[in-house]
Amino acid sequence: METNKRISPKWINSLLENEIFVFGSNLAGFHGGGAAELAMDWGAIWGQSVGLQGQTYAIPTMFDNVEKIKPYVDDFLSFAKTHSELKFLVTEIGCGIAGWTVEKIAPLFKQAITENIENVYLPESFWK
Repeated sequence: METNKRISPKWINSLLENEIFVFGSNLAGFHGGGAAELAMDWGAIWGQSVGLQGQTYAIPTMFDNVEKIKPYVDDFLSFAKTHSELKFLVTEIGCGIAGWTVEKIAPLFKQAITENIENVYLPESFWK
């Protein structure tokens, strides 16, 4: 089963034409630090907190309850399913500035594994 794992690189510093950098954002869309700041290099739009922006996809993670993140992850997975031509490289969203742990965030992406959404690549830590 190990060979079926779709693992996003630990460090993403370049993207191919069809690759999308998936990062955690805040609801204000202020991409000032962490992966969000890096996303600005690939088209993230200042003030846009959700969705596809250039070669990036923003998922808000700055909440007081992890369950508030889930609808945004679900929307992302639905989007990914309808855009099979794109390869989504998910970062450890919410596990930096937002302060969440992998143990809290990774289960939100379970559908990517159970439904075998082949174009969604998750951090290795999310698979554990």
